[in-house]
Amino acid sequence: MEKRLETQASITMFNFTSLPPLSLYIHVPWCIKKCPYCDFNSHKSPEALPEHAYVDALIHDLEQEVPYIWGRTVQSIFIGGGTPSLFSAEAYERLFSSIRALLPLSPHVEITLEANPGTFEAQRFADYRALGINRLSIGIQSFNDQSLTTLGRIHNRQQAIKAVETAHKVGFENFNLDLMFGLPHQTEKTAQHDIDTAISLSPSHISYYQLTMEPNTLFYQQPPKLPDEDNIIDWQLANQDRLAKAGYIQYEISAYAQDNKQCQHNINYWKFGDYIGIGAGAHGKISDASKQSITRRSKQKQPQKYLETAGSQTVIQTEEKISKKDIGFEFMLNALRLTDGFPTPLFYQHAGLPISHIDQALQQAEQQQLLTRDIHFIRPTEKGLRYLNTLIELFLP
Repeated sequence: MEKRLETQASITMFNFTSLPPLSLYIHVPWCIKKCPYCDFNSHKSPEALPEHAYVDALIHDLEQEVPYIWGRTVQSIFIGGGTPSLFSAEAYERLFSSIRALLPLSPHVEITLEANPGTFEAQRFADYRALGINRLSIGIQSFNDQSLTTLGRIHNRQQAIKAVETAHKVGFENFNLDLMFGLPHQTEKTAQHDIDTAISLSPSHISYYQLTMEPNTLFYQQPPKLPDEDNIIDWQLANQDRLAKAGYIQYEISAYAQDNKQCQHNINYWKFGDYIGIGAGAHGKISDASKQSITRRSKQKQPQKYLETAGSQTVIQTEEKISKKDIGFEFMLNALRLTDGFPTPLFYQHAGLPISHIDQALQQAEQQQLLTRDIHFIRPTEKGLRYLNTLIELFLP
């Protein structure tokens, strides 16, 4: 029995001398329409959106999370979906009043709200800004009307441009535009036009990623015809060059930002920081110094089930502790997305183990010229970023 307990401890115990930064993720699960490529936990909005009841549920959910992170300061908040911009400013005012009462927030807290161009109203977004929401992530996807129709988006090119102009007008100096490439019917010319249009609108951040056929989506079941893969790669490289020349520096595999405008919330994910997750289907990861453990939790995915269970233990759909054998893969799955890599000591600080724990995989990655490392930094090479899945798989237990 004693030997078995020792073995169990070696699997689950870490050695945290400090805890990683903490973020808060809030999930709003409803959309006006489900897009055929989307595999996120999103659901078609009912005719009467249960806004008040859902905010109540979020508050109860957060109250239940507080004991796990008592006293820790929240560095960033991200409201994702779904389409969070379906909710009124009044709903967010009530939610943020409770958040500020329950959690200490950094004086420089970054608060991001995802928005769909089809839901933009100037007054509503001015009110969001007045509440302290200081960053938007606008789901453009394309500025081409044919592409938008194929993707099932509810907005058109003009509405997309108007949304960005409205963001500028009501005072958002920091906002992201989501763009996809490798779309059905896309050509080199239309792919370039998307990037050029985005740059001309002067966002502080651009997310640029390839359309993929995710399981449990309509596109996966009925795949559309996509451009040739070699052409897609050529367009990507050419448009990455355009972004760089316009001052958008790639800092993550699909993220480009102007100086000091990187998404702090996402950087915390990539650096294996901690985060609370509240809302239907939200995920969280919390390190515990007293128990020397890291726990992942997810909440009930179905909105109605979430509404019925928020504030009780039943709201937790899954809960598991990360083991020592998995920690190398879990950490590197995130950190190697960063183009500049990460400080070598960060592994010990955020994973609770010495870097020697993954030394064998690091040696293999070096031999294959997929990363470089020294006592100060570990970085994916250009080849490593190109073959990122191959690099990450080296760290599988």
